[in-house]
Amino acid sequence: MADQPQQQQNQLNIEISEEVSEGTYANLAIITHSHAEFVIDFVNVMPGTPKSKVKSRIILTPMHAKRFMRAMQENIERYENVHGKIQDLEQVEIPLNFGGPTAQA
Repeated sequence: MADQPQQQQNQLNIEISEEVSEGTYANLAIITHSHAEFVIDFVNVMPGTPKSKVKSRIILTPMHAKRFMRAMQENIERYENVHGKIQDLEQVEIPLNFGGPTAQA
């Protein structure tokens, strides 16, 4: 019984608003970094549309970015154990422009 107050102190109560709980669809992630942070921009690219907007931006410290990467790796392994191997994008021949105009440098 002496451990119970300490366990309650270590609990984290996380709340989510209804708007956030609906989620945002993204089919492209753009990752950039500096010495202090990783920035992940989530984008929804629609076929035939030449312009897209960032739907969400997440900024992480390098330590949290690495922890996030490990958590994603573990969850992908669990998913594949149940549902089978996820086909890599390199194996699927979909043009990156989704039928829209080709970008030029």
